[in-house]
Formats: sequence, C-alpha cells, structure tokens
Amino acid sequence: MDGQPLTIEHFNERFQRWSGADIIITKHELNDEDTTVMHLDHIAYGTDATRLDEYLPMHSLFLYGEGEAEIGPQQMEPLPAPYYEIPLQDTTQYIYSRDAFVLTTDRATYTIEKR
Repeated sequence: MDGQPLTIEHFNERFQRWSGADIIITKHELNDEDTTVMHLDHIAYGTDATRLDEYLPMHSLFLYGEGEAEIGPQQMEPLPAPYYEIPLQDTTQYIYSRDAFVLTTDRATYTIEKR
C-alpha cells in the first residue's frame, strides 16, 4: 500500500488529533471484512503482561466512543462495549495514506478514516 510509514509515536501524535471525529474502522482478516462506525471520544493504550497465551495481545489500542458494528448488509448494531480494541504487536506497521490510517498486524489490517 502506498502511504507514509509512521512510528508508533508519530501515529499516536497524528491520531490523537482525530478525537471528537466520526470515524469508520474497517478490519480485513483473511476473507472477512468488518466495518464499525463510531464517534471517537478519545484513544488509549493498554498492556496485559498477564496474558495466558500468545493469541491474546500484549498491547492494545482502545478507541473509546459510541458506535455501531455492521452485522449484515445494511444491518448495524451498537458496540458491545464503549470502545473498539485493536491488538498491537511489535511488528505492527503504521501507515498514513490518503486521509486514512492503516495498521497492519500479523492477523489483520485495520483502516481508520474520517466519516
């Protein structure tokens, strides 16, 4: 993907400016695509050093705010929690491309754009 690679620090600095915006999060995983629409209140990071297996992320990006997840064509339902969690890894790539942030992990690619 074309775009500007970012460090986690530069990603955080730029993405913090989106607090208060309406955003669309698209998660691409294998042959599946999920879309979430939310009003981004604020972002935070978390660390779970007590994780029991490698499937659970040690680090996560939490997007706090109210939103809806697409559950089918033209069908949305409220998020089950007041945040959207993106697992982060040491190998996560952060890219800013065409007014969107793209985070690529070993398991999925997340595109975050303003609505």
